[in-house]
Amino acid sequence: MYGSYQHSLDTKGRLFIPAKMREELGEAFYVTISTERCLTAYTEEGWQDLVRRVRALPKMSQYKMRPLFAQAERCELDNQGRILLPLRLREHAGLKKNVTIVGMMDEAQLWDTELYTQIEAQEETPENVAEIFRTLEL
Repeated sequence: MYGSYQHSLDTKGRLFIPAKMREELGEAFYVTISTERCLTAYTEEGWQDLVRRVRALPKMSQYKMRPLFAQAERCELDNQGRILLPLRLREHAGLKKNVTIVGMMDEAQLWDTELYTQIEAQEETPENVAEIFRTLEL
């Protein structure tokens, strides 16, 4: 997945998913917390891969993964291409009204637009972009 899209949450906490992202995420997908102040959306296949990787861990390590699963929500698109984001997930990511959906390889991230704008400004400096290309040896 790639690209970024801006949409607004409606009063019921529903978020429109752009057509390109819907094609890649599928009709139903999983949304959960992230290591950053955003939410991460996984395809069904990506989620099942994550589950397999967690199951391969020793039991005590599996327990450490509890927040990832406790906060997860299986989201299904409605007829208008929207998903309902539960309040607990919206609060975790600080999603109020404007949301930026960012493609990040095999997943999508859901950011509060104001916060993402700040992060984007830090990440897209010429120095940081140069470092990206150096890291990738391009």
